[in-house]
Amino acid sequence: MTAEIIDGKAFAAGLRARVGDAAAAFEAQAGRKAGLAVVLVGEDPASAVYVRSKGKATIAANMASFEHRLPADTGQDSLIALVDRLNADPAVDGILVQLPLPAHLDEQEVLLRIDPDKDVDGFHPVNAGRLATGMEGFVPCTPLGCLMLLKDQLGDLSGKDAVVIGRSNIVGKPMAALLTAASATVTLAHSRTKDLPGHVSRADIVVAAVGRAGFVKGEWLKPGATVIDVGINRTDNGLTGDVEFDSAASVAGAITPVPGGVGPMTIACLLRNTLVAAHRREGLQLDQAAL
Repeated sequence: MTAEIIDGKAFAAGLRARVGDAAAAFEAQAGRKAGLAVVLVGEDPASAVYVRSKGKATIAANMASFEHRLPADTGQDSLIALVDRLNADPAVDGILVQLPLPAHLDEQEVLLRIDPDKDVDGFHPVNAGRLATGMEGFVPCTPLGCLMLLKDQLGDLSGKDAVVIGRSNIVGKPMAALLTAASATVTLAHSRTKDLPGHVSRADIVVAAVGRAGFVKGEWLKPGATVIDVGINRTDNGLTGDVEFDSAASVAGAITPVPGGVGPMTIACLLRNTLVAAHRREGLQLDQAAL
């Protein structure tokens, strides 16, 4: 068996195009563009690249991009004051504070300060609670992108056995909640899970978000399983995922590559969340299922 490659790059391009069309329609209705504000503190090279990419993608999707670049020695009070101004700014629908922040800053306090209705990253505990209880809120972009790829590949997820490896607040926990809401039967596994290969061998869906290069082996997989590899690990051989790709591709029915799989979906879903936030703030209807 040779697995079908799930082309996240192509899917994300289509999603960005649909969001761009809907954003143009929003501007015609609301008389303004949907706006995303991104805050970068310091000069972390990887973060700077991400911020530039987000800014370009935002503008390309017919939205307003507001970038705030602050020096590395910015104090906690100054950063909180900026977040407060963005919360109050009617032109800003979504706020993203690029992580990681410099060590002297309290990330949790900053994230808690963001208005949950502008928290398009979906990290605020209010949005985590909304997701857990089935209420309308914002879902972290990476697991949302994973869910969209899974539904595109498999259609109805009801009754599927799913294993999520990794229990972070950013990917693992929300991914498990999304799959549960889609009526899959979910095991949330982690580094202390006993007989992890045994759990994986029974899964129709495997989402790997553990942060270890090549951690999931092809021999663990159920033949025909759909594998979503969230990992991005820098190795001597370049970027690799959390799944041992060659061995997995010989067993799985479908698999995301690294790069080109989940990664492109994150920014696309960030734009989608921003557009949803703009519509909610203006009291306008948006057919989210069409995005």
